[in-house]
Amino acid sequence: MINKRREFVKQAGLLTAYSFLVPVLKATAATVGKKDIKILLRSAWQTVNIGDTGHTFGIMELFKEYLPAAKVVLWARNLELGADELMAKTYPNLEIINGTQVGSNGVPEDPRLKAAFEECDIMVHSSGYNVTARRELWEWWNATKKPFGVYGVSLDEADDKLKELINKASFFYCRDSESLRYLQSLKLSCPIQGLAFDATFAIQLENEALAKSYLQSVGLKDGEFICVIPRLRYTPYWQMKNKKPTAEEEVKEAVSNLYKETDAAKLREVIIEWVRTTGFKVLACAEVTYQVGLSKEVLVDPLPEDVKKNVVWRSTFWNPDEAGSIYAKSRAIVTYELHSAIISFSKNIPAIHLKQSTDTRKGQMWRDIGLGDWYFQIDETPGRKLQRS
Repeated sequence: MINKRREFVKQAGLLTAYSFLVPVLKATAATVGKKDIKILLRSAWQTVNIGDTGHTFGIMELFKEYLPAAKVVLWARNLELGADELMAKTYPNLEIINGTQVGSNGVPEDPRLKAAFEECDIMVHSSGYNVTARRELWEWWNATKKPFGVYGVSLDEADDKLKELINKASFFYCRDSESLRYLQSLKLSCPIQGLAFDATFAIQLENEALAKSYLQSVGLKDGEFICVIPRLRYTPYWQMKNKKPTAEEEVKEAVSNLYKETDAAKLREVIIEWVRTTGFKVLACAEVTYQVGLSKEVLVDPLPEDVKKNVVWRSTFWNPDEAGSIYAKSRAIVTYELHSAIISFSKNIPAIHLKQSTDTRKGQMWRDIGLGDWYFQIDETPGRKLQRS
């Protein structure tokens, strides 16, 4: 791992986030025909995942850099767990409409959203695992007939209703090449179909004070630890929301439990090899809230005692500003979750992505940006190969 650090950093320097995300910004401006446009941004899907939080901060950086005259109205689905304060601190002049919906009559219930529908020139759907706001795009189109576009999403399948929506879009950018190939295979009439990687690549957040305080409190030194992040095969949203699982979710839970130990054991092998070979430490942490407990259960607790004493368990969740600043002080990241790898990439820190077969196509981005050697299909990869990486 240490010997390949320079290779990763060189690759990160050659592929800055802005250079491969700018096409969508040009398409946004070209669609309306002016630079001083007003954009209704649908984003901020949830805050239980620092990747989903990061989408909004990333795309806002792109708007600020490449459409500085544009005014953005953020139509947020969810800003909790401190994300609202972080957003207000980072973008104090940003107008935020949080949580409100369009009524059954097709008219926005919130007067601020109604005004946004009237005043904004275009609606942009931010990065996500799919077209998560298709309902809102339809509401915008039906109410205004003004242009809209989709930015940096994965696309696993499209039903007839989604295909109809894409045909009405002014542009549709996939965040990975597998999704783009699928989109192009549909032969739809959307005039601009292309590749624009996940908005999180453009994130600029940091919180040096929080990171320094935390690292000092747990005895981690700059450059002398790696971060590891586990994942279940399916994110247990029902558990995180304290709801009873549906029949489909029970099946997903069974699949997660089937692979839980196998997946964790391979990551533990990395931890053991790292500690015993280098003498350095490990931070077991989370990208999604449920992984706080999971990292202790499946990564830390089963470790042999000589290794465990060099492993720190992050017992609380964090926002992407603190997470990014801590990743930036690590030696590398080994993660089942892609967005922590992306945040690390933005800090020029090496990241190995372990891809589970049940995850979406987003992992293909790691190959698309030239980091295929740092991408492992976990079902096909023995733990000893990860140790050598």
